[in-house]
Amino acid sequence: MSRPPLNSPFLLGFDEIERALDRVARTASDGYPPYNIERIPRVESAPERLRITLAVAGFTRDQLDVSLEENQLVIRGRQTEERERHFLHRGIAARQFQRAFLLAEGMQVLGADLVNGLLSIDLARPEPARVVKKIEIAARD
Repeated sequence: MSRPPLNSPFLLGFDEIERALDRVARTASDGYPPYNIERIPRVESAPERLRITLAVAGFTRDQLDVSLEENQLVIRGRQTEERERHFLHRGIAARQFQRAFLLAEGMQVLGADLVNGLLSIDLARPEPARVVKKIEIAARD
């Protein structure tokens, strides 16, 4: 699926967004590990919350890394074989992965939790402040 560039004369300074969309399109094809993204119901005046849950069965807390790199949430998993094993059948994936989510400006990572092979990462999107700024017009004679 091709996407038109953001080259409208009315879209000024959106080069970074175009690069971000290209980066997301390149990494979206890998389906491992599977994940869910859910909206957590609001509680009174609390900011909107989201939860990303990844199925990381077989990974321990020490084999997972969650980091925030600029505006990108990056989750990495690495399993190492401690001893040589001889499988008659190997159907459980034991591979490293990296999954990245591009976060909007102002998104906050609240924390991460690993329970029963599911890694959950909670995010908050605070309500942006509405700013109106009057621009004075200089008189040049």
